[in-house]
Amino acid sequence: MKLCRFQPLEFSAKHPRQTAQEAHANSHAGIVEGGVIREISGELWGPREQTGRQWKVEDVKFLPPSAPTKIVCVGRNYHEHISEMGSSVPKEPLIFLKPPSSIISPEDSIVLPPSSKRVDHEGELAVIISRRCARLGPNDDPKPYIAGYTCLNDVTARDLQKADVQFTRGKGFDTFCPFGPVLETERPSPDAAVETFVNGVQKQSGLVKEMIFPIDLVFCRNS
Repeated sequence: MKLCRFQPLEFSAKHPRQTAQEAHANSHAGIVEGGVIREISGELWGPREQTGRQWKVEDVKFLPPSAPTKIVCVGRNYHEHISEMGSSVPKEPLIFLKPPSSIISPEDSIVLPPSSKRVDHEGELAVIISRRCARLGPNDDPKPYIAGYTCLNDVTARDLQKADVQFTRGKGFDTFCPFGPVLETERPSPDAAVETFVNGVQKQSGLVKEMIFPIDLVFCRNS
């Protein structure tokens, strides 16, 4: 099932300077079926009841499907990306955080910081967590805590990342975390592709099964 948060275009046009938090507070939730969004009451996870209202997808602005309190990321988790960076394969998941202030809607503009001369795209598979959990063991099942999956662009000021060694500045600028547009409740298959396109040209492609550290291992080790 494909779920989303959205605003009708007439509302978003009247409020062009919303923060991600303000947009979420003034958003609708819905089920995407073909070219139509059927509104539901409440959050995307938990009991869902259709309200009877619907919009065409071309008549809405898609928003990030969640408003996370923190964004936990895994660096260098694909061999191809490691080769691009000229780095070594990590022995443990390389964890870093992006601030919630970096979040924007999937079609919003990314603002290039004047302090950087190289800003890169990084297409990622994002996992949306809907329940609090902690200290899961290696044999625990993380699926009950997962609301679904979506796309995320881990925008990175590459020169600043390399200059600082750690990732906070290079990955934490405002607008450096567009994600969405939909939350897919079905778990992606191992052969699902994570692809990045820039102006219609494919720049990155990797399969879920090619992750060095798979989703469940990352989830449990960092819960």
